[in-house]
Amino acid sequence: MIRVSQNNKLATEPAASVETAVQPAKPVREKREGMWRDVIAGIVSNKASLVSGIFILILAVIAIVTAVAPGILPYDPYQQDLGQSLLPPSAEHWFGTDLQGRDIFCRVMVGTQISLSVGLIAVAFSLTIGVILGSIAGYKGGWVDTVIMRIMDMMLAIPSILLAIAIMAALGPGIEKAVVAIGLVSIPEYARIVRSEILAIKENDYVAAARVIGDSNFKIVFRHVLPNALPSIIVRATLGISSAILDCAALGFLGLGVQPPAAEWGDMLGRGRNELFRAPWLMIFPGLAITLAVLAFNLLGDGIRDGLDPKSRKR
Repeated sequence: MIRVSQNNKLATEPAASVETAVQPAKPVREKREGMWRDVIAGIVSNKASLVSGIFILILAVIAIVTAVAPGILPYDPYQQDLGQSLLPPSAEHWFGTDLQGRDIFCRVMVGTQISLSVGLIAVAFSLTIGVILGSIAGYKGGWVDTVIMRIMDMMLAIPSILLAIAIMAALGPGIEKAVVAIGLVSIPEYARIVRSEILAIKENDYVAAARVIGDSNFKIVFRHVLPNALPSIIVRATLGISSAILDCAALGFLGLGVQPPAAEWGDMLGRGRNELFRAPWLMIFPGLAITLAVLAFNLLGDGIRDGLDPKSRKR
């Protein structure tokens, strides 16, 4: 009886060890849930990030409402009335009017749609491609890593706004092409971040255990490796939205982004610069909108980073 029980014990020990070695799924899931709790805690504990998050929610509501129900605005942002040209801010026109007599407040509100949509779509585009390229480079290594990262380095050697202008010069003006240009110039940043995270994570024991049980490279990367790189990706993506909004405004200022009569903050700045001394409100309010939106996303990114950084949570 003793011999049998010993054999049974010996027979069950390898199974238990294998089961213990291949349990990354549950810890990863629990870690992911804990990460989102840390993100919320980091934002709530940082007053500047909390206010910024509320401000971004307000911008999102404005963008959705003006897109779904444009009649809620007091004036038609595209209706020209030359008799109301260059009126200063007043109770009737809160932000004044432009050269064509259009209400600037309404145009700034409508411009929220373009700026937020460009920021989100451009970041989603660059993040998707950057994650794929960074994952391949970091996990495969060798000549694949060398080729991909040298291409990324060449793109990073050119200032992003200049590269975006060059792409726009080749593609032509337009909001869709601006999204592509802004997205393309941001790909190297995400690729480098993902690659560096994967290089550090892929040597962990749970990744080796996943290889032992026969998981494919695709499953290992997207189920066991990338989830652990999410904190760095989330922080960079949040900050990337502010950069995309700024780049969109710069292209609009140069006349390469949104084309008239669409209302976009950068385009409004560009068209109001010739009237700076006669009608400064043409630039003040669109410029203030750009500044507040970019600042809000930067401060929100700081709060998210503090929530995901163990050292910051201990302070």
